[in-house]
Amino acid sequence: MKRIPLAIPHMSGKEMVYIEQAFAENWIAPVGPNVDLFEEKVCRYTGAEFATATSSGTAAIHLALRMLEVGHGDTVFCPSFTFAASANPIHYQGAKAVFIDSELETWNMSPIALERALLDAQQHGQLPKAIIVVHIYGQPAKMTEIMALAKSYGVPVIEDAAESLGSLHHGVQTGTIGDIGIYSFNGNKIITTSGGGMLVSAKEDWTKEAKFLSEQAKEPAPYYQHEKIGYNYRLSNISAGIGCGQMEVLQERIDQKRLIFERYAEGFAKYSETFSNFPRITYQQESEGTFSNRWLSTIQIQGIHPLQLKEALDANGIEGRLLWKPLHLQPVFQKNRFFAEDVRAKISNAQRLFESGFCLPSATQMTLSEQHYVIQTVAKFLIQAGESV
Repeated sequence: MKRIPLAIPHMSGKEMVYIEQAFAENWIAPVGPNVDLFEEKVCRYTGAEFATATSSGTAAIHLALRMLEVGHGDTVFCPSFTFAASANPIHYQGAKAVFIDSELETWNMSPIALERALLDAQQHGQLPKAIIVVHIYGQPAKMTEIMALAKSYGVPVIEDAAESLGSLHHGVQTGTIGDIGIYSFNGNKIITTSGGGMLVSAKEDWTKEAKFLSEQAKEPAPYYQHEKIGYNYRLSNISAGIGCGQMEVLQERIDQKRLIFERYAEGFAKYSETFSNFPRITYQQESEGTFSNRWLSTIQIQGIHPLQLKEALDANGIEGRLLWKPLHLQPVFQKNRFFAEDVRAKISNAQRLFESGFCLPSATQMTLSEQHYVIQTVAKFLIQAGESV
């Protein structure tokens, strides 16, 4: 049986219309009508007012930090339970990330830990220059509480919606709630441009400045004039063409992702009803008023280390992944501060998630028989593991 992947690009065929037009008109370089159209499509779908297409989501975060004038000596608050790309751009700017614990309902940034960190920063006379909020695995964070805290302390919010395009928080698209939002179109995201990202904001001057910086900060002059440090961060016209076609199937992909999650939940529930020793499985919750795109189907398993499950799936041709290892536990960030939700707990919520959670195959090309095979393989391992406990 062929290996079942975790998440891979899913082309629809619609992408070729835009790519072929770009070839026919020789719009191959990193400018062209597809880039403008892709930005328009993302704005139309999300309700964002302005957008700048970038070469990656990481580039978009970096540009967002530039817009907020983050620099040497500054701090930026960031969740610990996320991919390193959420925090790395903070250090590009010579600033330092301060990591915030998760809450256990949605697995996102804990408003309790955030409030403790903001109070501590205020007492020390150094409020963060920004707060980066990540919507993990497609599930919106508790933005009502987070935005209220940010507003009360006067700190701007960058929404890292790399994984959550199409997810809703009280009817509003993630990425458009904070001051600046970013999306990722990496190969494993819900839609892809091969590699790419987007910065969105209600402030046109920010998106214009981000575009300017993403094109090497070339001043409007009859020769190459540079007054600021710029970057080669602009999305290419060919990649944007892929994105234009992908936007046409985004809602279909969201529906498919949610159906994959529902099948897992139903399948494991049947095994739980049948086998008394079947370990307890829990899921990332959709908090009240939220809608997740279910980018990746994730589980927590009681009493079983997820690395054991990964090894069992690998042996059966199935790709799985542990949840994000918290950034405050990463060697590169060992000197960064971390604020736990419960200061009395032996381990943080973020570490607890990492040590008990797992990402299951969630590719939208996965067939029904392939998913049943995944469910059966996971269940077989868990039943055997339960018998040995």
